[in-house]
Amino acid sequence: MVHPLEHLVVRHTLRLPCPTGPAGDGTAVARRFDAALMTAGFKLSTELLERLSGLAEPTVVETAVRTLATVRELLGDHVRHNVRFIDFPADVPDTLDFWMTCVTEAIDDGSVDSGALDRLRTGVLDLLTLPSYGRYGHTYEEMLAVHEELIAAAGDRLTVLHLGAAAEDEVTGLYLALADSTTPLGEEHLHDLAVLAEHCADGPQPETITVRENRAVVNRARLRVGAAPLLDTVTDVLRLACALAEGDVALREPTRFRALSRPYRRALLAGLDAVVAASAAKLADVSAHAGAWKRLGERLHPHEYPHWPHAAEVFAVARGERKVPSLDSRVEEILGRGDVTAAAGLLASAAPGRLFRALDRLLRDATEAEERKAVLAAVERAAPEVSGRVVLSVREHLQNRAGGNGGERRVFVNREGRAWVTADTRRPLEDGDRERLIEVLDAETRRRLPDPGHLLIDPEVLDVALPLSGRAASAGFGVLPRGSVSPVEGELLRFFTYWREAARTTDHDLSALVLDEDFATVTWLSYTALTDVEGAHSGDITSAPDGASEFIDLRLGAVRGTFVVPQVHVFSGEGFDEAAECFFGFMLRGSAQQGRPFEPRTVRMKSDLRGPGRVALPLAFRRDDEGRWNAHWLHLYLRGTPSANRVEEHRVSIAVLLRGLFGRTPLTVRHLVELMGESGAPTTLWDGRTLPDTPVTYIGLERPDGLAPGSRVLTPENLRDLLPA
Repeated sequence: MVHPLEHLVVRHTLRLPCPTGPAGDGTAVARRFDAALMTAGFKLSTELLERLSGLAEPTVVETAVRTLATVRELLGDHVRHNVRFIDFPADVPDTLDFWMTCVTEAIDDGSVDSGALDRLRTGVLDLLTLPSYGRYGHTYEEMLAVHEELIAAAGDRLTVLHLGAAAEDEVTGLYLALADSTTPLGEEHLHDLAVLAEHCADGPQPETITVRENRAVVNRARLRVGAAPLLDTVTDVLRLACALAEGDVALREPTRFRALSRPYRRALLAGLDAVVAASAAKLADVSAHAGAWKRLGERLHPHEYPHWPHAAEVFAVARGERKVPSLDSRVEEILGRGDVTAAAGLLASAAPGRLFRALDRLLRDATEAEERKAVLAAVERAAPEVSGRVVLSVREHLQNRAGGNGGERRVFVNREGRAWVTADTRRPLEDGDRERLIEVLDAETRRRLPDPGHLLIDPEVLDVALPLSGRAASAGFGVLPRGSVSPVEGELLRFFTYWREAARTTDHDLSALVLDEDFATVTWLSYTALTDVEGAHSGDITSAPDGASEFIDLRLGAVRGTFVVPQVHVFSGEGFDEAAECFFGFMLRGSAQQGRPFEPRTVRMKSDLRGPGRVALPLAFRRDDEGRWNAHWLHLYLRGTPSANRVEEHRVSIAVLLRGLFGRTPLTVRHLVELMGESGAPTTLWDGRTLPDTPVTYIGLERPDGLAPGSRVLTPENLRDLLPA
């Protein structure tokens, strides 16, 4: 029997749950399955191929059909990628010549209206009034017919698909891994957790759930099967109510609460009553979300349940009938008196995590050496009580905090990936204080790291940024966290974007900006600049009821600048988070390889675009002093304008943003590997060939085939497990 959540396991772990079915000789079909996977850049592991070979042919065929569909969707190969210019990347016309051809065709066939002709006479050209502009002039099949088959190359990607455990065990393991994550999950992963939580509600549960959004999703599933929710703050109850209303459990956006069934109302009120009865101090959290509590109170009717009086206190605080000062207001009052020592002491005892988040401000407000010593002492006392993610986040902040008041720029990125830059006007921290704090944080991290045994490291993973938040990366294939750096080896770099509109005509535009070492503009490729010495654009498509694609081909050896910044603009219609489907990616090819515009086995990365802005910046490419190219992962969105976004209008703001970003140093896998090495863990940099015959802790970009049984594997799919709790 096929497990309904098998595709989630494949997508998250690159493991296929152990196929089951009648025994037989499925060798021939399994090898054909392996060959079909290789056209998409995947391959069956030795164990998985052996397992499939021992099953009956119909079972292998069914498994192959399902798995191929999942793999192709991972890569973006589940849709048809057509191009405006049928021979792309060859024979792309000059931009002005192409526009004039569209004008001539419209005039010749009489399809252009008189108003457009009048505007044209005054020198105004509206491309959208030209019938042949922005539309495919050929079918997908006609486009395929003019392209030769892709020539295999040694540099083509080959990702191994491994054999997993029994389907239910894999699903349960994935559920526990997501629910027990020490970092907040992205929207896509949070949605998958909700699906898994419903399925696994009656099975094993994580002992603790530290991330509050994860807890809300799991609590909803528990409530639906009659299990008691896990609640220890009043905000846990509010998040659960938002989850039941299909609202925002992160509490960033207002939730429209619906009428709740009596059992749900009783469960929420009983939970509130128990939390407040155990600690009345937790009422201090209510005022932070007073508006949401008042809206929820209209649905819960707490006055109907007088036997839960502590629950009613929550709504009295929300309405302002009872005054309970929040921790933040108490801290602000103390700081208003200039007592930094008392503020640090209060935070250390009441909320160690908030102490760490307020650390920079406390040190700036401390005017005396004794006050700074008190803050440092409070940090040392509180450090064991702070989550590992916060410890590492503050460590990353401090290593980038040497400046201030010197013209430096601060870069802000919010939870949704929206970024902006401003001047850094903060007073510098004392070097001695900063160095002492770094020592404390590194010692605390080292203490928490488990003994990994023999560490086997893929060198290319060392510059991957630690996933301190799941929101620092988009869902997709080959995606790394924001701040990561990965090498790019190939002669031709091809970007692609695909979108499909949901309800209204939508035009997304793919562009690539080339900057020099000082972030000044060299050139760009877009629908307004179809060709340049660097490469070519596949042509503008202006609507996508059935889906549309655009491509940019770049010859890396011909790039005249230092940076290449691909970007996707919303020109009109639906934004990234409104379209039915929208993604970006890049491929790498050798100069001798031909093939279709989209070849799945050359795809190195495919990332969903689901941000709030109108300009997406998935990543940037930088050439180092030795001429080698590296990808720098951004996952950012700029606000842009409501319509007509173009690379020309945003190139200056993008350059300013990149200047600030490239001035920062993220905390990477290298940091934790070095700390584990300092604790005595034997470490080997893997040469890509010989694997040890004993169990290891392997950290790399992909899991190699042939690791010894009992090995622990950490790849981008589960790199969050590397972070200490």
